[in-house]
Amino acid sequence: MKTLDIISAPNPIFRTKAEPVAEVNDEIREIVDQMFATMEFERAVGLGANMVGILKRIAVVDLHEGGVSKPYCFINPEITWSSEETNTQEEASLSFAGISAEITRPKAIKVKYLDRDGKQQELEADGFLACVIQHEIDYLDGKTFLDHLSKMKRDMLVKKMLKHIKMYPPHVHGDHCNH
Repeated sequence: MKTLDIISAPNPIFRTKAEPVAEVNDEIREIVDQMFATMEFERAVGLGANMVGILKRIAVVDLHEGGVSKPYCFINPEITWSSEETNTQEEASLSFAGISAEITRPKAIKVKYLDRDGKQQELEADGFLACVIQHEIDYLDGKTFLDHLSKMKRDMLVKKMLKHIKMYPPHVHGDHCNH
């Protein structure tokens, strides 16, 4: 399965709201499959479509808890409820190389969405799964995990990321790849 290139920050796509998917068809399923392949290749737990240059409301998540794959495909996801109780976890992103931050989010959520077959679903999630789903939906809403921080902390991390990118430029997969 073909993988997609990860878009690296800074890039205006991370401030752009993704468009709703009008119909779940073969083209959308192909995008979903390529996003799963990319997520697996990159050893990530979640991927929002903006991260691979696609402005459609699609996110994929697979925590591989206990070494077991349990993939979720969220098309047009919408958080319908979130708990008042919060959870703080270390978050990072493939698109924001070399940085991470402690982010506080609601501990539990309910999300309604269309699955890969276009069927309406609803999921109650808590803990790490809720965190990852919120992180990916943020991308679809034109936000990133850095938007949950103070301006001073965000500016410091962006500076650190830019230094990291200068030292370790992002790899773009192409014909001459050895992997």
